[in-house]
Amino acid sequence: MTNPKPTMHQRPLGSTGLHVTEIGYGAWGISGKQWIGADDSESTRALERYIALGGNFIDTALAYGEGHSEKLVGEVARRNPGTLIATKIPPKNGKWPAQPGSHADDAFPADYIVSSTETSLRNLGMESVDVQQFHVWNDSWLGEGSWREGVEQLKKGGQVKHFGISINDHQPENAIKAIEEGWVETVQVIYNVFDQTPADRLLDVCQQHGVGVIVRVALDEGSLSDNVTPETQFPESDFRNHYFRGERKSELQPHLRAIEQALGIGTAQIPEKALRFVLSHPAVSTVIVGMRSVKNVERNAALADGQGLPQSQLEKLRGQRWDKNWYS
Repeated sequence: MTNPKPTMHQRPLGSTGLHVTEIGYGAWGISGKQWIGADDSESTRALERYIALGGNFIDTALAYGEGHSEKLVGEVARRNPGTLIATKIPPKNGKWPAQPGSHADDAFPADYIVSSTETSLRNLGMESVDVQQFHVWNDSWLGEGSWREGVEQLKKGGQVKHFGISINDHQPENAIKAIEEGWVETVQVIYNVFDQTPADRLLDVCQQHGVGVIVRVALDEGSLSDNVTPETQFPESDFRNHYFRGERKSELQPHLRAIEQALGIGTAQIPEKALRFVLSHPAVSTVIVGMRSVKNVERNAALADGQGLPQSQLEKLRGQRWDKNWYS
């Protein structure tokens, strides 16, 4: 008799009808660019281990290594039917984040939406993708451009099953109109112990309108991963050299000590508490975590057990908000 496949706790992805595991796989880090140090063979083993442990949701993007991440994800997903894939269309004008006053057709004209999706499907080796997302967004685009026609064409043709948007960094309010007007089925947003602004309004609006919430950067690009100290060095050309530039690694330390003191924990316990903090909000469908090694997959997958934090710990972590934007 074979042992049953382990199961990770699942949640509805809004009103899509899909059920996704609480811990999703964020595939930016395996792209070979920006996050330096990934090894394709180890990345493949990590993806396989994630699925073997019951994980079913992988988030990638056309811009991650110019399709390299999609190709790795596709190779593994094709061997594991039932794996749900979300990807993203980069803005045609190359503006990250979307600029105020820009026109929708500068970033997402209909023909570009279709051609980009076709490229992603070729990279993935698939005929359709479960969730297609715009990689940037402006709520001002709702009444302009041809993007809606492009999305509807893809959904009608079956290449895209569900549509969502990835909200600009630290701009959770800049999607509420799209949600309220019913144009999106999912949103992807930064939400963590430091940046708690989505809980002010966005997450409640998503719940009210049945929109799935995919949380990214739950560990604040590594700040909450228990291994960033003032002495930490990142590989040359790694994007984290920009994110943690100057005195930021030192600036981070008192905030970590405050979390430890508030919860009575050691540094090694911070990642678990940070992920459970995000998962404790009922609007959250899944949190996508970058996991380039089997070890990290096994550590994080164990948290997909349907258990949030006690109310007392949640309250203490809500007091750790920190208003910063280290992408700028």
